[in-house]
Amino acid sequence: MKKFLQNLLLFLAFTVVCYLCSLFVWGSSYTLGKLKPNVNYQIGYSGHSFTRLKEVKEVHDIDILFLGSSHTYRGFDTRTFSNQGLKTFNLGSSSQSHIQTQLLLKRYIDSIRPKQIVYEVYPRSFMIDGVESGLDIISNDRNDKHSLEMAFNLNHIKTYNTLGYAYMRDVFSLNKSFEEKLQRDMDTYVSGGYVERQLQYFKPIPLPELEIELNDAQWNSFLENIALIREANIEVIFVYAPITPSLYDSYTNNDYFNTLMKSQGTYYNFNEILSMDDSLHFYDSHHLNQKGVDIFNKELLDILNKKY
Repeated sequence: MKKFLQNLLLFLAFTVVCYLCSLFVWGSSYTLGKLKPNVNYQIGYSGHSFTRLKEVKEVHDIDILFLGSSHTYRGFDTRTFSNQGLKTFNLGSSSQSHIQTQLLLKRYIDSIRPKQIVYEVYPRSFMIDGVESGLDIISNDRNDKHSLEMAFNLNHIKTYNTLGYAYMRDVFSLNKSFEEKLQRDMDTYVSGGYVERQLQYFKPIPLPELEIELNDAQWNSFLENIALIREANIEVIFVYAPITPSLYDSYTNNDYFNTLMKSQGTYYNFNEILSMDDSLHFYDSHHLNQKGVDIFNKELLDILNKKY
């Protein structure tokens, strides 16, 4: 029996090594992406995650840390807060769900040591599976035990395969010389994590009605994130950043979501605080253009100044 168990363990170890090596060769090949759908490693793909996650390693003792989805890194302009004497960092990422927020908190909160966290809460971040954002962070940061924990939470073959490939790249330091362009297409990365987009205007279109239905895994991660933040004695406020009024009105149960957020702490829904215009202040149905960002950030600063 003992010999059998030893042989079984050796076989499993051999299988894992062979699988990782095959994964590395396949992932590194120039095969068209559609022929390897379950390995989705895209370093420097969008949102400037690589540059942001590289810069955050040098950030310590700040006033405000911003967390959340693309509404965060496209919505909180760190320059505006810096002009008011506040040291901030924007740790948003594309489609960031609360499972990824948890990874980022565990990985960086002790080194960043923020006095306050502005946690952006968008209904869709509670409704998605989180795989897209998980792949983004796996591809653009050095991976650790928190990456593995996130992969188990997501439990998706694409996440497991991409993480295995990413670990192999980390072992061989293949990303050491990679540099991401600060200017790409219409986006410009601003030190501090913000991404400024060239000014565009949204042309409103009819939108179907939507109902906010929370994913249990995301809601539980959200509650765990709040506990992590409060255990670290950090002040947290929840912010629903502006989306186009037409999109906001398409949700049929906004009162339900607002009540839920208010039950967890200080919450500001800027869709009800501000009167924004679909055509003037947005570049698509749910992202502010720079004119909208300036209005939003000024109002947030006024609220923070009055409260704190």
